[in-house]
Amino acid sequence: MISRIREIRKARGLTLAEVAERCTPPTTAVTIGRLETGVRSLSVNWLERIAAALEVDPKSLIAQAHDETIAVAALLSAEGPHAAGEPLTLRSPAPSPATIGMIVRVSQGDYRAGDQLWLEQLPPPRFAEALNTDILVPRPVGRFAFGRLAEIEGTRIRLIPTRPSSRQSVISDAPWVARVHTLIRQFQP
Repeated sequence: MISRIREIRKARGLTLAEVAERCTPPTTAVTIGRLETGVRSLSVNWLERIAAALEVDPKSLIAQAHDETIAVAALLSAEGPHAAGEPLTLRSPAPSPATIGMIVRVSQGDYRAGDQLWLEQLPPPRFAEALNTDILVPRPVGRFAFGRLAEIEGTRIRLIPTRPSSRQSVISDAPWVARVHTLIRQFQP
């Protein structure tokens, strides 16, 4: 059984210690690391505990036979590209139940036309997790605001827009925000 715990944990921007604290009952970062690497067996109980801590479906933590993978040919570091040194593969990202999507039609900020963004919906108690990241916020009558979450003050949030020369937005009582966690970009030859 091949675990996807590390992949999902890193996609959510969590450390081993943070996942360990979120487990019920809490555990240690060392234990989570051992479960990620396969040093310790991943039982159904552990799958359920870690899935709850990562807020994903337990079956998403296990690589499936039909998962698409590609071989990693090289790693790009400060010294330039070099061989991986050990066999590595990349898996297609797996959406969690809280994932929503957004398509960029016109380039702005870090995003290019055609980019697909995967965003994780967060309820108000978790807004602070999205500070200094790009978020989508619902507005009345089917509209949205998009930008970098700069500040949270009570029930008000302040967004810095992705478009230059645009004004900052202050939004009160947002029912949720969705932070960008995956960018899928097709390169044109």
